[in-house]
Formats: sequence, structure tokens, C-alpha cells
Amino acid sequence: MVSTSRILGPDGQPIQLRDLDEPQTSRVGYLHQEFQGHPARGLTPSRLNSILLAAEQGDVIAQYELFEDMEERDGHILSEMSKRRRAVSGLAWEIEPPANPTAAEKRNAVELQALIGSIEDFEAVLFDTTDAIGKGFVSQEIEWQRLGRTWVPKSIEHRPQSWFRLHRGYRQQIRLRDNSADGAELIPFGWITHTHKARSGYVERASLFRSLVWPYLFKNYSVGDLAEFLEIYGIPMRVGKYPPGASEKEKATLLRALVQIGHNAAGIIPDGMTLDFPTVADGDPKAFELMMDWCERTESKVILGATLTSQADRGSNTNALGNVHNEVRKELKDSDAKQVAATLSRDLVYPIAVLNGLAPDGYLRCPRLKLDIAESKDITVFAEALPKLVGMGMRINRGWAHTELGIPQAEANDKDVLVPLQEGAPPTPQPSKVAAATAAVARPPAAPADREDQLTVLLKRQADPAINGMIDQVKAVVDASESLDALLAGLSQLQATMSVDALTAAMGEALAVAGIAGMSDAWDDADG
Repeated sequence: MVSTSRILGPDGQPIQLRDLDEPQTSRVGYLHQEFQGHPARGLTPSRLNSILLAAEQGDVIAQYELFEDMEERDGHILSEMSKRRRAVSGLAWEIEPPANPTAAEKRNAVELQALIGSIEDFEAVLFDTTDAIGKGFVSQEIEWQRLGRTWVPKSIEHRPQSWFRLHRGYRQQIRLRDNSADGAELIPFGWITHTHKARSGYVERASLFRSLVWPYLFKNYSVGDLAEFLEIYGIPMRVGKYPPGASEKEKATLLRALVQIGHNAAGIIPDGMTLDFPTVADGDPKAFELMMDWCERTESKVILGATLTSQADRGSNTNALGNVHNEVRKELKDSDAKQVAATLSRDLVYPIAVLNGLAPDGYLRCPRLKLDIAESKDITVFAEALPKLVGMGMRINRGWAHTELGIPQAEANDKDVLVPLQEGAPPTPQPSKVAAATAAVARPPAAPADREDQLTVLLKRQADPAINGMIDQVKAVVDASESLDALLAGLSQLQATMSVDALTAAMGEALAVAGIAGMSDAWDDADG
């Protein structure tokens, strides 16, 4: 347990524990009473340009208030941002010890895992951290408490970006707005401050929402124009005619009748007056819909990197392209997760560790938070390939196989473990393919031979039956043909009916084995 009042932060600078007695924003209470503006109300291109220029010159309040309005008013932006943010906040997490950990470092990681897990609504903290994906940065304020001799966060509160100012120096700093010109520096261990790299540059310009403001504005104009169009063309035009010399009272009566007919489909007019319903030129709302569709597709591209993960693309193979675009979204998820995990390791895990004496060797040897971005592999492919690879003499790391399949390893004293079937023993209810893969890894390897030669032999053994069958069919056509024309016709007919499924299956299995062999070699190289 830390007994000194001065400890070192991640940057090596000393920290005063008395600074953690109360949240920093309790000293600038006027921020809690501040009502946010809504710059999206009546937004014009010139007004938007002024907001963006002001942000570049240091006044970021209106820009971040606009970002809040965009997410609140545009359902498409909210939906797409929710997909990207929840792809990260929904990941499983764990606290990992440093590389080559000692027994003490492993115990510290386990204790930190319990302390982080005890934080109320930690999943909400993780979700709030992803707010920086769209807005460039996010700051969450930590209020500390001591339970016995243990330091734990009492609450972690998301603070609006408009509460801060961006101070430029050798390194750009996020500071709390107070009565000073440059703002107050954030207290170490008092904040989780995540700066997200959607693109390179200063924070006020590098945010994702800076690229969304113009599609948002154009879409708003199109929605307004469409509403006006529907208002005009949704109600038939009505023209009243009054005779010469009609009084003002008669004219008012006619006008009132026109209004009543428009809303109530009924009305009365004096004799001698007429009502006409002229046919006007037909309007087409597709132009407005086209503009709105372009804006939403652009928003999807900016947020998710593609459109097929959010909507159908007309005139294309949506299944194939959707899978490709989903790979793009996976790359974004992995990048987001790594950035978020690094920030939480620095601003949450390390403070808890050092305050509770679980990081005696400083930040570099402190356990880190890891978000699980790995995707488990196809068990069927592994179950078929691993026994063959081990039978060829490959030395496959057991831990690698468990990691790739997403199957946790049993502890040494765990008695409830699946085992391979013994010859002549009655069957037990266990997944035979997984058991076969596990048993193959556990068997002692045969004498290793040349890897490429072994793979070649395996491919030949798998593909020969299919190839020989195809050759036999060709021979039969040749033997039955009495002329060259008959041979060509027979081969053409055979090509249309010949099945290559067996050869395709053999090639697929061989490629899977080769891929696993390559991954195993890389794993062995990494293990040294």
C-alpha cells in the first residue's frame, strides 16, 4: 500500500494525493450551471464556416455543441456512430500482466482485474470513452474514495467537450475552462482523457464529425425543401372568382370558403361566385430524395468506411461486397479498440494500480487492459487439419491451438476435462472433432521431414482420386470417338457435365493445411 503522499504518474512527474480529495470541476461550479447552445438551429453555410474557423482559432465551444446537435437530430449519424461505438464497448476485456511476468506481477494483474470489475457501470465508462471516435476527444472525471486501505473510483462522469479548451504549445493540451486565459491543466489521476485518431492533425480538426458537418447541412436543406414540396403539392390549388363590384365582405367570405375547403373539404360561397381547382405542373420529389440519399451514403462512408454494412447497394452483389465492407469495419473496430485500451490502461488501470501498491516498478511494468479483438477460427477446419499436420511431424504449440480456436486451457488441477476416446472404450458425450484436434496436438511428434515435400505428398494423396476420375472420363470419350469432330463434340459435352467438386474439396483442404502450417511456423518462431 502506498504510504507516501507523492507518487509518480505515467509521465514520471510527482502527484499530490491531496489533489484527489475532490473532483476538479467542484472548483469551477459555474460549468455545472451552464446551458448548452444549439448552433444547428437555423444553420447556414456561412454560419457553419464561421464555427469551424473559430474552432481553429481556439474557440471550440460552438463546434462541439454543433456535434452534439448533429448526433441528436440526425438519426442516420446516430445509428452509424452507435454501430461503431458499440462494436468496441461490447468487447470482452481482461487485465494482462507485462511481458515475461513474475509471479508477483501475475498476482497484481489478478487483483487489478477484480478492482476494475468492481467499478459500477464499467461498461458505461467504456462506452463513454468511445465518444472520442466522433468528436476527437473525451474527458471523464474520476471521483476517488477509500474503502479501508483500498483506493477505488467512486464515480466516473462524462463531461461535455464544450467544458474544455485546447491549448497549443509544444504538445496540444486539453484544459478545463476556468477564469484564466489558457484554462486549468487537468489533475493527474483525476481524468480519463482519450484523444482518438480518426485522422492526423490538431484535435479540433482531426475529429470525425468535422467531415460530417457538410453532408449534415446539405441533408437538412434537402429535408426542408422536401417538406415544403409536400406542403405545396400535397394540397390541391384552389382559386376563387368573384364578380365585378363584389364588396370586401363578399371577398372575405370567398377567401374563408377556400380555406375551409382546403382543410374540411366543405364550405359555402355566395351565389355568383365560383371556385376553380386548376391542374398545376406535376412535381417530382426524387431530386430531394437523391440528395438525401447521397448525404446519408457519404455519412456511412465517413463513419464505417463503406455503405453496404448499413444499407443495400442497388445493382451489385450485396452479399459479396457486404462481406468485403464488413472486413473494413473490422479494421476500424480493431484500431478503435487498441486506442481505447491504451488510454484506459494509462488513465484508469495505472492510477488504481499505483494507489494500491500494485505497480511497484512504475508504468512500464504495470498490467494493461486488453480488449479481445480476436475472432475464433473454424473448429471443423482445425479438427481436420491438425491431426494430419501433427502426423507429418509438425511440432504445434498447444497454447497457439487453444488461442486460435478460442478454447480456454484447463487448469492443472481441473478434473472436468475432455479426453480422447480409448480404443474399445464406450463413447462419451464430447465433441469428437475438438477431441481429435486436442489429441493430435498432445501426441508426440514424428521425426520431422521436409515440410514442403510433406505438403506436396498430402496434396497428391488428396487430389489423385479426383484427378484420376476426370482423366478416366476423358479417356472414355477419346476411345468412343471415331473422328476428330466427334471427339471435339464429346469433350464439349463432357466439359458441361463434368463435376469438379471433389477436386475443389481436396484443394481447399490442402490450402487450409498449408495455412495452418504457416501460422504454426510463425508461432514457433515467436516462441524462439
